[in-house]
Amino acid sequence: MTTTDFRYAVNVSPKPGILDPQGRAVEGSLGHLGIDGVSSVRVGRRIELTVTAPDAAAASEIVDRLARDLLSNPLIEAYEIEPIGAASSTSSTSSTSASRSEVRA
Repeated sequence: MTTTDFRYAVNVSPKPGILDPQGRAVEGSLGHLGIDGVSSVRVGRRIELTVTAPDAAAASEIVDRLARDLLSNPLIEAYEIEPIGAASSTSSTSSTSASRSEVRA
């Protein structure tokens, strides 16, 4: 069976309405830097990973499970899965994953 390495990023951020002290701290510091016109700052994290799977659908399922069960807290965080292309291939052909984003709340 041929497998391909698929690259993904999982972007995790606080759900709307959830207190974000880091975002507030950044927003509070903007005036000290002379920066105006920036508001609603939310701070999250980005996790990049490579998944080896037979196809993009199988890789996407693995990343979704990781994001849901390990990388985010579903009570207070939402996540978005961002395919960032095939990293390499263990076969002679390489495929790229679909360019779509999924937001999970």
